[in-house]
Amino acid sequence: MRQLVFVEPGRLEWQDVPDPEPGPGQAVIHPLAVARCDLDSAMAGFGIFPGPYPVGHEIAGEVADVGDGVESVRPGQRVAVPFQVSCGHCAFCDRGRYAACEPRYARAGAAFGFGPAGGGHGGGIADLLVVPDADHMLLAAPDAISDVALATIPDNVVDAYRTVVDGLRERPGADVLIVGGDAPSISLYAVLCARALGAGAVRYADNDPLRLHVASDLGAETIDVGAQFPRRLPRSPIVVGASLSVEGLHCAIRSTEAYGRLTVVTIHFAAQTPLPLLEMYTRGITVHTSRADSRRYLPDVLAMVAAGGIDPLAVPTTVIGWDDAAEHWLDPGLKIVVTR
Repeated sequence: MRQLVFVEPGRLEWQDVPDPEPGPGQAVIHPLAVARCDLDSAMAGFGIFPGPYPVGHEIAGEVADVGDGVESVRPGQRVAVPFQVSCGHCAFCDRGRYAACEPRYARAGAAFGFGPAGGGHGGGIADLLVVPDADHMLLAAPDAISDVALATIPDNVVDAYRTVVDGLRERPGADVLIVGGDAPSISLYAVLCARALGAGAVRYADNDPLRLHVASDLGAETIDVGAQFPRRLPRSPIVVGASLSVEGLHCAIRSTEAYGRLTVVTIHFAAQTPLPLLEMYTRGITVHTSRADSRRYLPDVLAMVAAGGIDPLAVPTTVIGWDDAAEHWLDPGLKIVVTR
C-alpha cells in the first residue's frame, strides 16, 4: 500500500509499505478523506517532530477488515476516527479524559499522524490504517455528513466545540470572544459552534483580512486588532485563545471576565511563557489548555452536524485529489481536505 510520509521540513513523499493485518480488537480502515489540521502545517512545514513518519490525523474512513473480538463495526461501514488513540477502559478513559489515556501514553499524546512522538501509529493519508481498540475508537458516520465534512470533525471542529460548550451550559446565552491569529480553522469553527449553542454576542478578534471576513460571514462581530494586540478587548465570560504570540495570549487573559473561563487551543512551545498571574488571581479566571478529548465530544458533534446545527464546510475548504496530496499538503488555505 501507499502512504504519505513527512521526510523533512517542506518535503513529503509517497512510500510503499506492506499492507497491514488487523490484530485482536483492531480494525483496518480505508481512509476516504483526510483533513489538514491547523497543526499539520507547522509539523510538515517546520519539522516540529523529526521525520520520517506518515501524516494525517483528521480521518473519515471505511472499515476494510476487523480482527478477532471486534463487534461494533463491520467491513464496508463508514466511520469517523477520533484523532487521539485511547483504550477506552483505563482510569482516565473511564472519566472521559481520553487524551490522557495511560496505556496509550506518548510524548506528544497518542495520535495518528504524529510519528514516534504520537506513539508510532500510522497516518491517515494511506491506503489502509490500523485502528486499535476498534470497538471503543470507531464511530458510525451519519449518512447526512459527506466524507469531506466528516474529515474536518474529529480534531478541529471538536476542538472548537469544547472551547464553548461547557461554558454555555453553565451560562446559557453568554457572550463569547475568540482571540484569533493562529489555529485558523479552530477559531472559525468556534464561531459556528458558539452561535449554534446559543451564545449571545460572538466576537472575533484578529488582524488577517480573510479570517475577519469569514468570521463576519459566519455571524461574528469582528475586531481588527491591527499590527499588535491591545492590552485587552471588551471582556467576555467565555474566551477562546488562538494566538501563538505572548501578546495575544495576555490579551485573551485580560479579556476574560471575572470568574470567566479561557480555553487556549494553541500550543506554546516555549519552556517559559510569562503569564499575568496577579490579574488572573484578582479576577478569579480559569485558564484551561489541553488537547481536545476527541472521543469524548465526537458523538455530540457528529449529531449536531448531522442535524444541520453547524456546517463545517461554511468555513472555506479547499478539496484536493488524493494523488495530489504530496504536492499540495502545504498549500495556503484555511482548511484543506484530501479526498479520493
